[in-house]
Amino acid sequence: TGMRLSELLNLNWRHINLTAQTAYLPDSKNSHARTVPLSSRAVEILTTLRREGVQRFDGRVFDLTPHAATVAFARSCRRLSKATAGGLGSDLRFHDLRHEAISRIFEQGLNPIEVASISGHRSMQMLARYAHLSAARLVSKLG
Repeated sequence: TGMRLSELLNLNWRHINLTAQTAYLPDSKNSHARTVPLSSRAVEILTTLRREGVQRFDGRVFDLTPHAATVAFARSCRRLSKATAGGLGSDLRFHDLRHEAISRIFEQGLNPIEVASISGHRSMQMLARYAHLSAARLVSKLG
């Protein structure tokens, strides 16, 4: 989805429309609400969570604090780094996944306005800082 960690942790079931494949984010970092399209994989995961998960009293999808999510992610990265002999995950941060998602969305052919609508960036300058396009992909586009 390319969502920020805070947006994911505040995601509420009443703001998710699995049929329309969207999630409404009323409170984002820049205080502007937006609707984020969900990939079919994200819909699969959310459908499973809804079916198998315990419903929280406040309706949030994830029962984690920002600190707990950061610690769990760091622990997973350490395990990944150990499993790959330090090749992967050693210095990965959750926010790096946002950069990666935005780069992949660009590579799917969406224009900057569409990507900014998904990511919530209000300026093209900030959006450009997130786009890390693959040289190999650019070569294949050039032919």
